[in-house]
Amino acid sequence: MAATAKILEQMRREPGNVRFADLEKVCREFFGKPRQSATSHAIFKTPWAGDPRINIQTDKGKAKPYQVRQVLLAIQKLEDMRDAN
Repeated sequence: MAATAKILEQMRREPGNVRFADLEKVCREFFGKPRQSATSHAIFKTPWAGDPRINIQTDKGKAKPYQVRQVLLAIQKLEDMRDAN
C-alpha cells in the first residue's frame, strides 16, 4: 500500500500529471478488478447506488485529469462509508 499512498499523494498534488497505469493500480486497490479493461477504458464497480462505476481511460499513456479527480472523490466517499460503519 506504500506505493499506492505515494501515487495518491501525486494524484492530489498534480491531477494532470498521472500515468494511466498508476491510476489503474489505485483503482484496483480500492475497487477491485475492473469489469471491463480490454479497450482503452477500464470500468470499476463501486459499492453504492446511483452511479455505481468508475470509468477511466488512457490518453497516450496519461490519465485524464477530470477522471483522476473523479477517482479521488470516489475514494473519499468509500473511506467515509467505511468510517461510518
